[in-house]
Amino acid sequence: MQLDGKPLLIRADANVHKGSGHLMRCLALAQGWQARGGEATFITVCDSVALRQRLSDQGFQTVLPERSYPAPSDWDVTSEVLAAHPDTWVVLDGYHFDPTYQQRIKETGHRLLVIDDMADLDHYCADVVLNQNIHAEQLDYSCEPYTRLLLGTEYVLLRREFSPWCAWEREIPEVARKVLVTLGDGDPDNQTLRVICALQQMSVEDLETVVVVGASNPHFGELEAILRTSPAAMRLVRNISNMPELMAWADVAVTAGGSTCWETAFMGLPNVILVLAENQREVANGLDKHGTALNLGWCTGISESSLTQVLEEIISDSPRRELMSKKGKQLVDGTGVERAIAAMDSRNGENRLQVRLARWNDMELLWRWANDPSVRANSFHSDPIPLDEHIQWYKSKLASSDTRFLIIEHNQMPVAQIRYDRINEYEAEINFSVAREYRGRGIGTEALALPFEMACKELKVKRIKGVVFSSNGASQRAFMRAGFRNIGQERVSGKPCHVFVRTCRGTTRETL
Repeated sequence: MQLDGKPLLIRADANVHKGSGHLMRCLALAQGWQARGGEATFITVCDSVALRQRLSDQGFQTVLPERSYPAPSDWDVTSEVLAAHPDTWVVLDGYHFDPTYQQRIKETGHRLLVIDDMADLDHYCADVVLNQNIHAEQLDYSCEPYTRLLLGTEYVLLRREFSPWCAWEREIPEVARKVLVTLGDGDPDNQTLRVICALQQMSVEDLETVVVVGASNPHFGELEAILRTSPAAMRLVRNISNMPELMAWADVAVTAGGSTCWETAFMGLPNVILVLAENQREVANGLDKHGTALNLGWCTGISESSLTQVLEEIISDSPRRELMSKKGKQLVDGTGVERAIAAMDSRNGENRLQVRLARWNDMELLWRWANDPSVRANSFHSDPIPLDEHIQWYKSKLASSDTRFLIIEHNQMPVAQIRYDRINEYEAEINFSVAREYRGRGIGTEALALPFEMACKELKVKRIKGVVFSSNGASQRAFMRAGFRNIGQERVSGKPCHVFVRTCRGTTRETL
């Protein structure tokens, strides 16, 4: 997907209380848009000069309303920007952008993506709702019939500085002597100081600590003065742009329960979480349950001495840190931005693709598609399929209660097929193909994503699996963009394959 200068309009705010998490994940999406040849404009109420400069340095325009919604001046400014850029995507990220605000945007004719965390609004009017949190699939969204939900850590939005670290492998030392502390951009209650005091009481030899504070942190001067006289090896840095390098350097991290948790998971960095805000509770709980991080709960609920003890235990427990690292990398694969943009592309134009059940008169067309040379080459049985065998097989599939056979159409023309076969009580397997003349347009991704929830519901399964030859890069990319996770490689019928899975809505990975 090349965007050829298409604009993306982003409405998100940041200040010392909200922090920069909303703005930073929107920055990640804007970077991905920009990498495909598009342009992005941020409409933001942001009191941090450093954050605004960061947006500017990366080539993004900024429009600065004086006050945020529900102040009337917010919509006055935003609507002017929308009017200057008709027929494009708008991204909203902020809990204060209620259904009324969303509806106003839709009434201008723009397509709308809402980035959300809690499903706490009465209704969502967006074309796409993205919730990157580990608990997202358990939430109940009230939304429009056309709304597509992108739920779960497959859609974590990581900034482009993390991309070079996809294949990096972490070494787990016997004792974790390098500690990274980062409690968000604002930290108005200065919980960073409490963590510093706890670390200063530790008895671990040769301990090194890097403390990262954001551009909006109001306590920088106080922290700087304390660390200047600290006997421990501690360094304070502010408003950094090299977070992946610091996470690679560290052996363990202490963070808040915000978006930094997804970065540490991607980097395989064992993480201790202090909850600093109500919206971080479910994230911290989910990561702890998954085994990716250790959740210490609400920040004021643990004493400095208890925090010291917990940190000493995790620093000395290399098997636990190794498991945390492995689980984190399994949880976040770093391609969430690509998946999100693919979903936006699939919604360009109303009713771009439609899904219907396969019918008997599709039989011959599907036979021709199945015998396409590239389809046969990527099948476990590569010999051409005789028509009489296909007829008998097709009859049995249409009649089977364990199969859902679907045709994907574009402007009422068949362009792809997808088949779901229930293989046991909790899992179905996918077979799909795209007509030769329609390949390379992202239709495979849409074919995998569009009927997914319907297949889950009708076959009453908990997850759906796809098996792809290791040599079939196009299908692998289609699965990843459609929200599937690559869970590893295995040999099937003697051939090396990648296995992709996606859990159905309402199913936790722990129940599989």
